[in-house]
Amino acid sequence: MEWTMQYEDFEAIRVNIREGVAYVTIDNAPVNVEDARLVADLSRFARVVQSDEGVRVIVFQSANPEFFAAHADNNWMFDPAGLMALADPEADPALNPLQQLHERLRNLPQITIAKLRGRLRAGGAEFAMTADMRFAAAGETWLSQPESLMGIFPGGGGTQYLNRLVGRARGLEIALSGELYDSATAERYGWINREIPGQYLDVWVDSIARRIALLPKGVAAAAKEAFDAAEASGPVPDLAEEARAHAKVYPSPQAVVDRVEVLMSHGGQQRVAELNLEESLRSIPWPSAE
Repeated sequence: MEWTMQYEDFEAIRVNIREGVAYVTIDNAPVNVEDARLVADLSRFARVVQSDEGVRVIVFQSANPEFFAAHADNNWMFDPAGLMALADPEADPALNPLQQLHERLRNLPQITIAKLRGRLRAGGAEFAMTADMRFAAAGETWLSQPESLMGIFPGGGGTQYLNRLVGRARGLEIALSGELYDSATAERYGWINREIPGQYLDVWVDSIARRIALLPKGVAAAAKEAFDAAEASGPVPDLAEEARAHAKVYPSPQAVVDRVEVLMSHGGQQRVAELNLEESLRSIPWPSAE
């Protein structure tokens, strides 16, 4: 096992490096919420790994088979300043801290792969979309952007990433329906590369990661640059525009904050409520229109 001290002392992730592949395991109990601990760990990991020539491929995975990454921390609904305190001084100040993190991950020079099991919603789904490739356990993986059920919309890069992956019409469907999508539909939409039978997912991802890591030095990085250049010749992520639009709904009005408070008081960010989050959100009545 290859190892260096710079990948130790994380709180919410574990990093294992083998044969040029960094396996980053999200382990942020109980449901892998993208909170201050996870944001800090992922940011520090990205800063270190971006200049590590010994790492050619990064695999993001979860220690929890029920949740890849639940979503961004709901507590930021009550404390917007807590989210903004995570701002990266080196990043574009027009972006919010989650956008800054996700763009740092998306722009890593290594090939990145998200190995998906369980639920990933909102910020968790946006995190997965920063990867170059996404492979999911068939029948064991569900994706959602349920922010509209909370009175906001995807604001961690989701509108821009979805548009590039699935197109405008399907992106709007995902963002505004609040539905939970199974891996078969996500594959058909282009949200993920493909679904793999669960018992073969680990072997599949390990195999493709190792094959890429064993390519002659510079090949994968150059290919990634070429594909990025082709993508840049057309529509590119306009995260600043998303940030400006998202500022119209977050920080949220008190009625929306109250709605999230009800969710949190009924088990939000705990296993049982998170397994049925969309149903839980729909069961909370919206306030009467003024």
